[in-house]
Amino acid sequence: MAWKQGKRIEGETGLDSISIPDPEALGPACAVRPAQGSDRYTPGSWNWEHGNLNGFWNPGEYVSRRGGFWHWQTRRMLRRLPRPPTAGYSNFSSTMLVQPDFNTQDRNALWWLGHATVLLRIAGRMVLTDPHLSRWAGPVPYLGPSRRVPMPVTVPALPAPELVLISHNHFDHLDRSTVRRLATTHPGTFFLVPLGLGPRLRHWGIHPVHELDWWESIQIAGLELTCVPARHWSRRTLLDYNHSLWCGWVVKTAEFCFYFSGDTAYSKHLTEVSTRLGTPDLAALPIGAYEPRDFMRRVHINPAEAVRLHRELGIGQSLAIHWGTFELSNESLDEPPRALAKALDQEALDRREFIVLQQGERHILG
Repeated sequence: MAWKQGKRIEGETGLDSISIPDPEALGPACAVRPAQGSDRYTPGSWNWEHGNLNGFWNPGEYVSRRGGFWHWQTRRMLRRLPRPPTAGYSNFSSTMLVQPDFNTQDRNALWWLGHATVLLRIAGRMVLTDPHLSRWAGPVPYLGPSRRVPMPVTVPALPAPELVLISHNHFDHLDRSTVRRLATTHPGTFFLVPLGLGPRLRHWGIHPVHELDWWESIQIAGLELTCVPARHWSRRTLLDYNHSLWCGWVVKTAEFCFYFSGDTAYSKHLTEVSTRLGTPDLAALPIGAYEPRDFMRRVHINPAEAVRLHRELGIGQSLAIHWGTFELSNESLDEPPRALAKALDQEALDRREFIVLQQGERHILG
C-alpha cells in the first residue's frame, strides 16, 4: 500500500523547531513506528479503528463511492444541472473576485483564495490549507471541472507559507502543479499530510513532508498542529481507493485555535475536536458540493449541517469555504450562501458568526 512507503519526515525545514510526539504515548490505535531495520513505517496494529494494511475507512460508518456515481451523473446531465448563477457566470465571476491585500501590519489575518484554499497568518507564521491555484481540478488540463472564478493570486505573488496543510488527495484539494510551484518558489515550506499521502508528494519532488494519523500532533515554530478526523474518502487513480487517509487540521497557539475541517460529512465524532483540543476560535467549514443529498450526504456537509457543526463545537466564528469555485455537484454556484443565511436565521444565530468572503478577500482576526 502507498502509505507504507517512505519516511514520515524527510528533509530540512528551515524552521525554528520541530518536536514529534512519542507514538507509544498515543496508544495502539494511532501508533506508527518504523519497522525494525527499515525506514518504512508499518502500523502498530493490524486492526486500527479507521484503517489497516488494506486501506482506510470511517469508523463505524462504511462509506462506499463505487456505486451510484454514474446514476447521479446521468440524472445531472438529463436535468442540465447545475443551473447558472442567478446573474449569470460572468457577473458571478466578477463580483466574487477581489485583489488580495497581504499587508496586515503584523496583525493576525486570513485570506480565502477560493475553494478550500485558506491562507492564515497566525503568530507571525503563514499557514496554507489545500492549495489549489490552477485552472483545472483534474489529472490533466481539460479533464475535470474548471474554475468559474479566476485565481485571486499566483504562487509567486503569494506570501511565502511556512506550513502547508493537505486534507486528502482529491484533485480539487491536492493540485500537483500548485504544490510543486510552492516547493520551487518557496523552498523550505513544510508540508503536513495524512497517512499514506507522503510518498506521492515525495515522488513529485516535494520536501520536507511529514505524515500524521488522526489525533497525532507536531510542534513547529511555536505552533501545535493536530491531524483530526473527517468523514470522507480518498482516490487519485483507478487503483488507490482509500489507500491514503483524509483529515482536518487544528492549528493552535497559546492564545488562538483554528480548525480546518477539510472535506467532511457530518458525524458526531467531529465534536471530539472541541472536547480534545479546546473550542476553536475560528474555523473554515465547507458549505458547497452537497446536492443531491442522497449521494452527497455521506461525504459532504450542507450549509445547515455546517451551522450545526459550528454550534455543536462552540466555534467563535466560522468561514464558509468549498463553494463558488468549481461546479462539483447539482446546486448552483451562488446557492450555498443563501442556504447558509437561511440556516443561520433558523438557528437564531448572528450572520456575523459565519462569514462569507469574496475570493481573495482578507479578514482581520480580532
